[in-house]
Amino acid sequence: MEAILGIRNLMVFYENALALNDFNVDLKEGEFVGVLGSNSAGKTTLMNTISGLIEEMKIKEDRRGGVRITVLGQILYRGEQLLGMKPRRRVTKGVVLARERHPIFRDSDVIENLRIAGYLRKNPEVKESSELVFDLFPQLRRWKKRKAGFLSGGEQQMLSIGMALVAKPTLLLLDEPLLGLSPALQHNLVQAIKKINEKGITLLVTEQFARPLLPYIHRGYILENGMLTLTGTGSELMENPEVKTAYFGV
Repeated sequence: MEAILGIRNLMVFYENALALNDFNVDLKEGEFVGVLGSNSAGKTTLMNTISGLIEEMKIKEDRRGGVRITVLGQILYRGEQLLGMKPRRRVTKGVVLARERHPIFRDSDVIENLRIAGYLRKNPEVKESSELVFDLFPQLRRWKKRKAGFLSGGEQQMLSIGMALVAKPTLLLLDEPLLGLSPALQHNLVQAIKKINEKGITLLVTEQFARPLLPYIHRGYILENGMLTLTGTGSELMENPEVKTAYFGV
């Protein structure tokens, strides 16, 4: 398998606070990789930096004289440097982020949300991708004419991932998709994420709820205070006493 993403010596500062410290990770084509860590470990900063959202954050902060954001290092997607590239261009190349509490269009129905998410794609592609979304999330098919604001929290999370899929990712970034969901919904969502990966889409998922993900990821990384502290296969991490203590409460 060829490398699809290479992160080299990535460092992100908010003023003098170090959010990511010398971060290095490679993803191979078709892999399902997890980055696990507690709150404020740097997971969302990592996803915002890969997707390009941090570039927009930098511009906004500079305009209003706010927090100075500095990004150093390299993010190589199929060998091309992503740093400095606008988020929209990254999406057209196949790098798509479904954010934690991803903003949905609450006054639009499910179908309309999917169409909006596919604005960079042709109509037949959007229709095909929408069918994939409904196959993965049958609940959304049942409620496809319902306003998104009336969906449950779990259904809204499914819709946000569905919106990312309509953008036709080759590298799908999922930032804490299990946050706030019941154990049953977490299980259903992890099964859907596994099926997404089986369709050939490379996945990078950040989570603090490690237990539901570890049986399915190819590799995992533990992130603490912006630094990688541990790596291994899903099964290796599941058996690691430190991981059990920190993330399983045992």
